[in-house]
Amino acid sequence: MSTQPPAQADRSFNRSMLIKLFVVALMMFGFGFALVPMYRAICEITGINNLVQRDATAREAKNTQVDMSRTISIEFDANARGPLGFKPEQRSLDVHPGEVTTVMYEVSNEQARTIQAQAIPSYAPKQATEYFKKIECFCFTQQTLTANQTKRMPVVFVVDPKLPKDVKTITLSYTFFELSTPAAAKTGSAALPANTAATAANPA
Repeated sequence: MSTQPPAQADRSFNRSMLIKLFVVALMMFGFGFALVPMYRAICEITGINNLVQRDATAREAKNTQVDMSRTISIEFDANARGPLGFKPEQRSLDVHPGEVTTVMYEVSNEQARTIQAQAIPSYAPKQATEYFKKIECFCFTQQTLTANQTKRMPVVFVVDPKLPKDVKTITLSYTFFELSTPAAAKTGSAALPANTAATAANPA
């Protein structure tokens, strides 16, 4: 039977509990730091975060041999969610694999307020995704549009000559959506994360 006074026993218990809580907090703090490299590694393996990265650099594109014997028809599609007007300046274009090409899209903020928006690309057929290389694209970053502002935005791309021979048409489709709304801000609702939306729109 313990002869330790109650007050001393309480102090001993409190000290032990404090040490345990400190260790748990330290482990959680360390785990938080470990999540960053873990997240990056998972993204690299799965390609989840590929929408905010370039598919190719200008240097790589210039070193790509143009296959003049093939012509690929590229169709451009645009969809908008929220107070946005969004369209390609041309609906289709014929290109040769390996040929660097620039097309323009136009987006308009139809509200009398500034908004943050994000474009998410997708491709058809799905097998063409890995062969359609974007060098520059407005989808790499979030876009800020002031009240009633209209922007012309380029997409610079190249189709990899390794594209399967049976693919003769590729459809590049973008969905532009507002990241948050005043109503969502008032209710404390979180804006839709870009990578989550990207995964849903283009689960390549």
